[in-house]
Amino acid sequence: MSARRYYSIRTGKNPLSAGIDLSTFAQFFLDIYVHFVQQQYFQEAFGYDCVDAGYVAGILGGNIEAQMLRKLRKRNLWPIEERCLQYSEDDIFDVIEFLFDCVSRPVDGFYHSYGSCGWHYSEFNKEAGRTEFREEVNQIMSDYGDGFTLSEEGEVLITGRPGLNLIFQATISTSDPEKVDERVAAAITKFRRHRSTVEDRLDAVRDLVGVLEFLRPKIKELLTKKDEDDLFILANKFGIRHHDASQQTDYDKPIWYSWMFYYYLATIHAVTRLIEQRKTESTD
Repeated sequence: MSARRYYSIRTGKNPLSAGIDLSTFAQFFLDIYVHFVQQQYFQEAFGYDCVDAGYVAGILGGNIEAQMLRKLRKRNLWPIEERCLQYSEDDIFDVIEFLFDCVSRPVDGFYHSYGSCGWHYSEFNKEAGRTEFREEVNQIMSDYGDGFTLSEEGEVLITGRPGLNLIFQATISTSDPEKVDERVAAAITKFRRHRSTVEDRLDAVRDLVGVLEFLRPKIKELLTKKDEDDLFILANKFGIRHHDASQQTDYDKPIWYSWMFYYYLATIHAVTRLIEQRKTESTD
């Protein structure tokens, strides 16, 4: 379904224009889940009921509740239709990731007409099912809290506050993707994960500093010695890379780690573009 915004939401006159709370998010999610169930997108994983054969188990076996307990380490999540409106934020995000692993679009099967039993499918397209599930879920996740998204890998990630989220979408393209592009992407994922810890965010900052260190020989060609050194002041003096008595560590780490992350990510974008520009100019 289209993600078009209607009048009162578009104009900011609707009370929910600025975002939705957990209760509303759970109601919206339940509606999406029921829709996919009715369209048999979970038949491959969860199985189905047949008037002749009774319950026919899917690939997860006959006890979905036990599977959710084993995979999510949580009780009282199943059945989703009955439990969903009581989920915590962590619960609902866990279930969304679990369903992403289970969803698949039904492709081929047969219609069991006796007693209007319904479609029994034998062929499914998992990739197509995941894509459709993500599209629907992301329409409501972007409006919840500070904004979230379900990634192509099925992880719930923070999208970032307005104005800052665009840097997550910007691409980095270098001649050494393994040491730059891929490491930056991994750091971003680590930083954006739902419920990422302070240590996770510190690691993400360290990873970005490591990328800058790798680029440092090329940065020397672009900047003065002082400007080059300034890039690493935060990492060297605020307990990011080194740990000794001279380090300043008495600061609000969740806030400042976030600031450092955006600072270093923006710096990497800038210097990689300058490096590529210099390379192009040298070949002209």
